[in-house]
Amino acid sequence: MAFSTAGRTGPLADINVTPLVDVMLVLLIIFIVTAPIVTRPLPLQLKQPTDRPLVQPEPPPPIALRLDGSNQLSWNGAPIAMAELLPRMQEQASVHAGNLPELRIATDEGAEYEGLVRILAAAEATGMQRVAFER
Repeated sequence: MAFSTAGRTGPLADINVTPLVDVMLVLLIIFIVTAPIVTRPLPLQLKQPTDRPLVQPEPPPPIALRLDGSNQLSWNGAPIAMAELLPRMQEQASVHAGNLPELRIATDEGAEYEGLVRILAAAEATGMQRVAFER
């Protein structure tokens, strides 16, 4: 606390601005250093507006896979061998290249975990991104 000697008695109520100026100078230096990094141009290809209406492709029908208690796999109700799963998924991925179907996986309580792991590995290998688990 500072005291005045110019005829007044009591504490001096002026603000010490030196710490404020120090903080402002440090912030100014930080902004000067980081501004060139932030303003570096990024190459972007933006979509241009068109007069044509946007046509959304209809999503393909979902694929329903079911693994029963005896580890028999079925594709939309039709039984298939586990070895046929990956080629069939690859075929679907090539047919619906831009818009992959949803994969709905259902298992019975008695199904082995390894069968589910093989289904998920095949889905990942073919790039299936929409996977739903059902009962």
